[in-house]
Amino acid sequence: MGLGLGGCNRPSLSDVTGSIGGSDPLPNTDAGMRRYAEEWGRRYDSNRTDKRIAMNYARALRALTQHTQAVAVLRGLAITHPRDMEVLGAYGKALADDGKLQEAAKVLQNAHTPERPNWSILSAQGSVADQLGDHERAREYYNSALKIRPNDPAVLSNLGLSYALSRNLPTAETTLREAVAQPAADMRMRQNLALVLALQGKFGEAEEVSRRDLAPADAASNVAEIRRMISQSNTWSAIRQVDGKPAARPKGVAATRSRPGAS
Repeated sequence: MGLGLGGCNRPSLSDVTGSIGGSDPLPNTDAGMRRYAEEWGRRYDSNRTDKRIAMNYARALRALTQHTQAVAVLRGLAITHPRDMEVLGAYGKALADDGKLQEAAKVLQNAHTPERPNWSILSAQGSVADQLGDHERAREYYNSALKIRPNDPAVLSNLGLSYALSRNLPTAETTLREAVAQPAADMRMRQNLALVLALQGKFGEAEEVSRRDLAPADAASNVAEIRRMISQSNTWSAIRQVDGKPAARPKGVAATRSRPGAS
């Protein structure tokens, strides 16, 4: 069951870009994004080893959820830049998007060092660990990220979902409330909180949170769908959709992992 309005919101710029100098803002429309991807694709076809071109093309592909193609682009770049941690970070996150979790874990561990840890990579490692079912290890990664980036709403949101996946709903709620209280919190984080509230039977509160981003009728529909899923006794298999890739999700009911600082 989810909460993050799965296909309703495109990843934000911070989701799909890192610190590449001169990166342009991503378009906000599907048509604009397709044109953007086509332009960078043409540049990439002309020069496949240029880091800036490949990274921008890959982030466009990730924003269009063309994860397998993004992996292919970044795999080639990683071959030509084997010690570039920015490239390895982007490659590891793309592998995770594409469901190649074991490979992603191996790449991400080489994308930063103990002497210079990267909070974004730590958060990505946490997400991979959660998807592999190691929730305790995942929370170690998230807490390490929060030491570097205190109160980051994306990391807090992922930490809250990790608690939910461990069936610790009260702590999940507390953590997600902390996430949505941050100025940079977005719709995905609020909808994740709404899910955890509904899972505890707090349907009125869940609907109230959903209405911050959705029309009242849509918010009510989302909560009704969560009720239906709970009544079918598949609560925990549904919440694990946070970390899976189900083919179809009811509108507004898919829990959404945040991808902070994804390259």
